[in-house]
Amino acid sequence: MRILQLCKKFPYPLKDGESIAVTTLSRSLHHLGCRLSLLAMNTSKHYFDITSIPDALSHYEQILAVGVDNRVKPVDAFLNLFSSESYHIARFVSPAFQQELARLLQREAFDVIQLETPYLAPYIPVIRRHSGAVVAMRAHNIEHEIWQRIAGNTGFLPKRWYLQHLSAKLRRYELEQLHAYDFLAPITQRDLNIFRALGYDKKAVVTPIGIDSKRYEPDYGSFSRPLSLSFIGSLDWMPNLEGLKWFLEETWGLLNRRFPALELHIAGRNTPAWIGRLRLPNVHVHGEVPDAGEFINRHSIMLAPLLSGSGMRAKILEGMALGKVVLATGIGLEGIAARDRSEVLVADTAEQFENAIAFCYGQGAGLEQMGRAARLFVAQHYDSLEIARRLLNAYSTEAVEAC
Repeated sequence: MRILQLCKKFPYPLKDGESIAVTTLSRSLHHLGCRLSLLAMNTSKHYFDITSIPDALSHYEQILAVGVDNRVKPVDAFLNLFSSESYHIARFVSPAFQQELARLLQREAFDVIQLETPYLAPYIPVIRRHSGAVVAMRAHNIEHEIWQRIAGNTGFLPKRWYLQHLSAKLRRYELEQLHAYDFLAPITQRDLNIFRALGYDKKAVVTPIGIDSKRYEPDYGSFSRPLSLSFIGSLDWMPNLEGLKWFLEETWGLLNRRFPALELHIAGRNTPAWIGRLRLPNVHVHGEVPDAGEFINRHSIMLAPLLSGSGMRAKILEGMALGKVVLATGIGLEGIAARDRSEVLVADTAEQFENAIAFCYGQGAGLEQMGRAARLFVAQHYDSLEIARRLLNAYSTEAVEAC
């Protein structure tokens, strides 16, 4: 089976959830015998020099990238207020990308064209003109839900109104496009249920982010060292920044007073300077680190205090695959059916985070057992090869019916 993946960003380096989700699935589909091609936007925000293709992407037969300027521009953002189109989507509409896609489809045939997120939906008319392939949407999130949640957490009224305005237009666009897909591959069962309730009535297979546990080497020695917390995530993604800001402002002081030896280590791409300027006690800001796994392995507890977002968090799966105790909010753990105080810890308020840390201090050697249970849970439920096999079986049936 020949599959073309369309991406709104180049899926490398593997330091964010979207890149990890794209790469683990494509690598597993290749392992199952599929022939894959990649056409990606090489955006100004996440630019990657493709003159040397990394080994991590060697499973693709061909890789094409088109430069796209998707920067938020104040004038365009203001003018969009008077337009019915979604500004989130408009920033990814590129004539150059459309032309490259048309050229590719005119010279090559594909069985499935997989759109990675609804930001690629504007190109469906081009696909229909030049290809008879099954058009599949892999929905990494319910995009408008992210912005609805961020708006709900925003206290400044003009900003809240603006975010609500943007999320309403994004929601309308997502609903309009639901009937344009032949096949839907949402990240979680929850997301599929919501898409069904919104009107999607065609075939679908839940396709979570998968993990190849053999690629992750846990360091259980972290549990014999003094307890410490890690936070790692792209801090140019608003839900990560929002959640970390809340944790530092509302929760860290409480934890520091009760557990004065506890340390928090923060890493992430595009870390804002203001986090370092806070100079909070026992908080260490590392910026972007060269090896996320090595950073996570140094600390026994991995923090994910998300207040918004949608879909799944790949970094949580990676932390669990590395045998760490993940301490997350309920929203952070959406899509991951792990149990509180069994494979993970769940907390939604400052007091609940305090109680969770107290629980950790009281566990002794039992904390390592929770980390081992987390790794086993990921291996059993989020194996990338099994997830890819389910999707491929569904694609095969859909392609045969399309013929």
